[in-house]
Amino acid sequence: MCLAIPVKIVETDGVNAVAEVSGVRRDCNVALVPDVSVGDYVLIHAGFAIKKWSESDVAEYNTIMNEIDGAGGLEK
Repeated sequence: MCLAIPVKIVETDGVNAVAEVSGVRRDCNVALVPDVSVGDYVLIHAGFAIKKWSESDVAEYNTIMNEIDGAGGLEK
């Protein structure tokens, strides 16, 4: 199963961008999401940004994932 994950855009060059999560940077394509700029959060799936997220969306996601991890729901 694949999951899209929220990442922060740290560089853009046309439809190409660099996204960062937990200190890890990856190249991605932002052609599917209009008006992406540095500092925006997007969901990335298979190397493509598929949706913008607000900072509050990302905070809620992180809270949920931390709760799952604390309950032993994520494998290490």
